[in-house]
Amino acid sequence: MSAPSPTQRSLTPDDVSRLIHASFGPSATVAQCGPLAGGGFAAVWAVRLDDGRRVVLKVAPPGGVRLLRYERGLCAAEARYFRLVAERVPRVAVPPVLHHGIDPTYGEWLVTGMLPGRSLAQLAADGGADDAPARHDLGVALAALHRVSGARFGYDDARPSGSTWRAAFTSMVDALLADAADWDVRLPGGPDRVRALLRRHAAALDAVRRPALLHFDCWDGNVLAAPGPDGRLRMTGLVDGERFLYGDPLLDLVSPLLLRRAEDEPGHPVLRGYRSASAEPFDLDAGARRRLSLYRLHLYLLMTVEMPSRGMTPQTHPERHAGLADLLDAELDALGGD
Repeated sequence: MSAPSPTQRSLTPDDVSRLIHASFGPSATVAQCGPLAGGGFAAVWAVRLDDGRRVVLKVAPPGGVRLLRYERGLCAAEARYFRLVAERVPRVAVPPVLHHGIDPTYGEWLVTGMLPGRSLAQLAADGGADDAPARHDLGVALAALHRVSGARFGYDDARPSGSTWRAAFTSMVDALLADAADWDVRLPGGPDRVRALLRRHAAALDAVRRPALLHFDCWDGNVLAAPGPDGRLRMTGLVDGERFLYGDPLLDLVSPLLLRRAEDEPGHPVLRGYRSASAEPFDLDAGARRRLSLYRLHLYLLMTVEMPSRGMTPQTHPERHAGLADLLDAELDALGGD
């Protein structure tokens, strides 16, 4: 089992009991609890109360721990996202927010209900199940979420945002490049290469005129599924909404096809589901393809820059470092040759 990330607060069952009491009162008793695997930012525990309720406790990183610029305030952001989706898009299941608290000892935490199902990542590890119906459901759900519009592009708080998508996305990339400098992360060709290519293709971002609600982090670990009445896997909900923002719907089609190219797989179940339910025309034309390349560049940049903050070094995670360097370099080359 890998060591916890430096951003993850160390918890004990006694700590969990104290936070459950602070959330629900002294009569709430923990019958069983244990950490959930899969994330590398916050500490996340599954908790069963003595009244039978199953909840998820997520505790933000300790104060003073170094974070990336966009990671500040993620616990509160997740609470906002779940409440917004529950109100505006109730057909898309997200965990109900049961308590959001701040304590001088434990910092910030969030308690949500536990949704049914297991993540697509866990199901794939078991092997054998056809997850295409669940992925089609994810595409339909994303199309529904994208009907919600924000007041500005980017994040909804003091983090990078802008009155245009070009301004917001440029600010998001600039923040990651500043983080790379702070953490001494070396990038293929250096930050100037990234900035030059972003300037070269920035006009493609101007095609985005409406700030759509984006989950952003719909990789397989954050999509839950379970067998439906017919035995086929169906999506049961989305978790980990703390990285939500407002922008181009295409940005939400990168993580579900992680390490792949959506434009090369038009028949992918996520894209078929999205196309069937999208309120706007869905055409992966030249401009859309250029934006998808920029969004993959942003994601690979984020995944590269976050590694030191997660305790991942070239020595401890050589394959991850080398793989991301290759992906970044390939996307930069593609944009450079466009």
